[in-house]
Amino acid sequence: CLYCRAMERLYYIWNNLKSTFWFVPVFIMLGAMLAALVFLRIDGLVELEPEGIGKFLFVRSIDSARSVLSTISGAMISVAGVVFSVTLVALTLASNQFGPRLIKNFMYVRLNQVVLGTYIASYIYCLIVLNTIQDVDGPSFIPSLSILLALVMAVANIVLLIIFIHHIAVSIQADKVIADIYEAVSKHVEVLFPEKIGEGVADTDAWDLSTEKSSYSHCTVLTAGKSGYLQFINGETLLRQVSDADALLELDYRPGGFLIEGLEIGRLYSHETPDQQLMKHLQHQFLVGNTRSSQQDIEFSIHQMVEIAVRALSPGINDPYTAIAVIDNLTATMSYLAQVRFPSPYRSDEAGTLRIAADTIHFEGVLDAAFNQIRQYSGGCVATIIRLMEALTTIDQFTADPKADAAVLKHAQMVLNLGKGTIQEPVDLRDLEVRAARILKD
Repeated sequence: CLYCRAMERLYYIWNNLKSTFWFVPVFIMLGAMLAALVFLRIDGLVELEPEGIGKFLFVRSIDSARSVLSTISGAMISVAGVVFSVTLVALTLASNQFGPRLIKNFMYVRLNQVVLGTYIASYIYCLIVLNTIQDVDGPSFIPSLSILLALVMAVANIVLLIIFIHHIAVSIQADKVIADIYEAVSKHVEVLFPEKIGEGVADTDAWDLSTEKSSYSHCTVLTAGKSGYLQFINGETLLRQVSDADALLELDYRPGGFLIEGLEIGRLYSHETPDQQLMKHLQHQFLVGNTRSSQQDIEFSIHQMVEIAVRALSPGINDPYTAIAVIDNLTATMSYLAQVRFPSPYRSDEAGTLRIAADTIHFEGVLDAAFNQIRQYSGGCVATIIRLMEALTTIDQFTADPKADAAVLKHAQMVLNLGKGTIQEPVDLRDLEVRAARILKD
């Protein structure tokens, strides 16, 4: 339906906007401008007579009002520059230590966006209020309530600066970065698979794809409209368009794959030759960008953690403890995935007719993405090799599918082979073999 298509597009756009530095600050600045107009209007309608504690809170002279607003505005824009500098330094450190692909994760943090927006908004607010103070050609106008709000904002910004500095100090720690990525994967693991295009068939052998394709007389190649990474598949619309054409679409790529303009990404089987407009509409359901996105690509989030471990295992850094932390979090993720039913590659319409044969992700592929590179870079590092074997032993306890169990055993054997080839100390090798015996029973 049109509503579903619009919501999918909005969800994709919203997730991209959340990772920008300008989106939230712009709205905060607009809010500050609106607040300035509202409070100035109140000051123009209500004449306040300071009494009691109000004598210490409200400004009563033109010079004092201008001095307060000028001081606050100057301080806010100066601190805003400091915040920008601290943020850029944190991004540089994160890029050098954890990899440039993790920068977007830091940009997603709402506190960073709020702090940047708040200081700039306070500066704009003070400028607007300062411009309304009058002392010539008529009665003087001192917006006391608006100035009081500026004072409150200044105090709040001091507290916010302390919180921001603490957050930056914590956010660049390896354990915190790894934990944040793990939490993101855990929250989105159910939606990171390719979009459910219709109702999936539980038994992947329920459809004979060759037989289904042979029932159509025409085969048209679907090509990529542009080069880049496949970020998002508009599943519901794709199913509707294929169903309306009474056709079958076979896909060769899933989110995360790199496409080249003109590359064959699938085939449309139909009873009649499809027109070019239909093929263009199908192309438009595949959103392609310059970078990978985690919205429908679970392997991208896995690779982010793997990159941290690989960098930690490099000779220049040599930090096995960070690699072990990554392995521990990957173990939790893979233990969960070992229990879930991965989506069927087959999608049917409401009438039960097969419409799409998709290239879906599977447990073996995710397990390879999680542990292959870490194992390859762990040669000679006893601590990480042993932790890899312990991780696979834990994951094996959660596998319910024979194929998943076979994949875990394959990785355990590869880790054992690595240990035998690179561990020189017999006692260390014996420790590895003891752990391997728990999973490689035969």
